[in-house]
Amino acid sequence: MPVLHSWTSIPANGLKALGLLLGLFAGSAQAASSDAQLLEAINTYRTHSQTCAGQQAEVLTPLVAEPRLVLPVDDSGYWQDHLVRSGYPVASAKTIRLTGPVDAQAAFAMLQARHCHSLLDPQFVDIGVSQAGSNWRIVLARPLLDDDLGEWQEEGQVLLVLVNALRTRSRNCGDVTFAPAPPVAWNAALGTAAERYSRAMANGNFFARKPGNGVPPADLARAAGYRGQQLDENIAAGFGRSVSVIEGWLATPVYCARIMDPRFTELGAGFAVDPQSDAGIYWTLLLGTH
Repeated sequence: MPVLHSWTSIPANGLKALGLLLGLFAGSAQAASSDAQLLEAINTYRTHSQTCAGQQAEVLTPLVAEPRLVLPVDDSGYWQDHLVRSGYPVASAKTIRLTGPVDAQAAFAMLQARHCHSLLDPQFVDIGVSQAGSNWRIVLARPLLDDDLGEWQEEGQVLLVLVNALRTRSRNCGDVTFAPAPPVAWNAALGTAAERYSRAMANGNFFARKPGNGVPPADLARAAGYRGQQLDENIAAGFGRSVSVIEGWLATPVYCARIMDPRFTELGAGFAVDPQSDAGIYWTLLLGTH
């Protein structure tokens, strides 16, 4: 029988993450600039189901605006050198130049038509947008992993603390309002399955809730001994901190709804790292009802 996680045994990095989480998305003013409008359009695109070049893409978390990725539009030098000088600890990055769009709407239409694969690439978690007239530069990137990232079991417990903190308050997930929900308990079988699925994504270099080949998360949970019901999962890639993963899921309506769903009573979570994979690190959160 699962035991509710004790608030007195929160891991040290869980306390730090919880502090960072307080006030998350609390009433920040929305900028009306063209670059902010383009970022909003890109993130709306990523956080809803899309088709790119005839292929169905997985729902993704939104990109985070990163000032160090805002590079000069008209500079013809090596953009990698700009990133080094900015201090951004880049692990992977891509830059896109647009010529012609006079506003954010036109820029997004061009991006969607020509660069949907880049916009829907799960490895990227940060973005910088700059504009000079009808010229634009968009930089997509992910940083190096944090040195203080714990073992997967420890980070899973941090995610448990953060999820339960979020469930203490009502929250809007897209257009749906959720009332406060009871806390969930850690389930070891779900934790094992979550780590195994993260490992499958990392070693297999794919990002999907329903893999074309391989074992889906629910089957891994059953194989690990889970006997509950209502299994569902959140996945993420590229994030080097537990709190960043939660922020991304919370800003994605379908993932946010799973976190706030009162039907779930227990969870397991874990990550896996593979330097040879595109995103470097992959996360899975499994939710179930005992």
